[in-house]
Amino acid sequence: MRNLSGRLGLRTRLLAAFLLVAAISALTTAALGYREARTAILKQAQDTAVASLRDQAENFVVDTLPPDLGILQKQVMDMARRGKPRTWIVFAEYGTLSVSSNGTRTRSAVVTDALRVQIRGNPHGAFQRVTQHGVPWLVVAMPAVIAHSEVHEATGLVFYAVMRLDDEQSTINAMVGAARNGALPALAIAVILALLAARGVLRPVRDLHQAARRLGRGCLDTRLEVKGSDELAELTHTFNQTASKLERSVEELQRAEARARRFAADVSHELRTPLSGMLAVTEVLDEDAEQLYPDTAAAVRLISTETGRLAALVEDLLEISRFDARAAELNLDEVDVAEATHATLQRRHWQDPAQVQTDLPHGIRARLDTRRFDVVIANLIGNALRHGSTPVRVRIYIDTRQDSARLVIEVADSGPGIAPEALPHIFDRFYKADVARARSSGSGLGLAITLENVQLHGGTIRATNSTVGGAVFTVEIPLEAET
Repeated sequence: MRNLSGRLGLRTRLLAAFLLVAAISALTTAALGYREARTAILKQAQDTAVASLRDQAENFVVDTLPPDLGILQKQVMDMARRGKPRTWIVFAEYGTLSVSSNGTRTRSAVVTDALRVQIRGNPHGAFQRVTQHGVPWLVVAMPAVIAHSEVHEATGLVFYAVMRLDDEQSTINAMVGAARNGALPALAIAVILALLAARGVLRPVRDLHQAARRLGRGCLDTRLEVKGSDELAELTHTFNQTASKLERSVEELQRAEARARRFAADVSHELRTPLSGMLAVTEVLDEDAEQLYPDTAAAVRLISTETGRLAALVEDLLEISRFDARAAELNLDEVDVAEATHATLQRRHWQDPAQVQTDLPHGIRARLDTRRFDVVIANLIGNALRHGSTPVRVRIYIDTRQDSARLVIEVADSGPGIAPEALPHIFDRFYKADVARARSSGSGLGLAITLENVQLHGGTIRATNSTVGGAVFTVEIPLEAET
């Protein structure tokens, strides 16, 4: 039932509910009215028949028993003529003696043995409604009695009045037809009322649905007009309040984010100039470190290393600032992917097969930004060497299983892999999966910059764990990327 209601729309359910209530009301009213009217019609007919037959049976004087056949025949004929509410067929039975007013059949098939048993010894009479061959009949049984003071003694003579109930049945059928014909307009009116009610309920709901979709698309100034003072009006008012608070919160977050980005960009830019001078000085000191005292030489090398780290961090922050400001551009060129990857490995001195193993087929060409592609490959391999185990495997191939051909770069290490809780955040800025890593292990921006460069090429990147152990980074770039 829950699945069915989930598939049906609110309008359909409202219409069904209205129609169900209308149908139940109409059927209940018709059933009660039919029962009361039928009971009244039949009761009136049978009360009149019982009273009339009782009066005539009481007025019949039994002189001798068994009764005289001629007198009895005359009596039943007279009873039949004076029958109420319409003409009867009257039968009289005394033991095996029987007569009737129609003169042909002395016994009636509609007078049942059950009624004969019921009237036996009963001085007040009885009646029964019988349907035979689709025809309704009323059968009234009334004994002829002899009155002694207040005691009525049954004589054994019983009169049976048999009357067709066709007129009453016709009246009842007409009532049923009228109720049925009246139910159709009632259901039609119920449908109209249901449509009006559904429209009144669904219009605000539909407006709220459309407004929520606009809000979800980023139109935070979406508001609805509050009409009325019912629950839907309260819901609309609550939606407007929520949208206003959300708009203010988003504006505050956007301003805070803009300030943070501008601060990072400004600080990085301001640090760049003094760092250039410091790098030049540390290079000179590194050259003369051998001539210094050991402690002084160690301090110089530490300063040189940390200055280099700081310079790399500043460069990463400046790069991130360009992405945030939408100032990053692609300088595409037709390149041989294998040659570009070999060049990256050569510049970083990652040519030892014990460290990096490659599967780089020649002849794969793609339009890439050579500098940004170098950053992607270097960051992925460097990350694998720092946080995984050697050897690191680099594989490049063309995937044609999808609608369009895609360049695929896979970088896998032989380490323990990435913790499951870290996988969703691996490309977040400044995120470090291992909080116990040494300070010198990286800025936490390398994979974030890699993601930005891949997306700038129109591609995707994902991180998974291999079934045999180790982390696997997979980059997919369309060979005809939209830039």
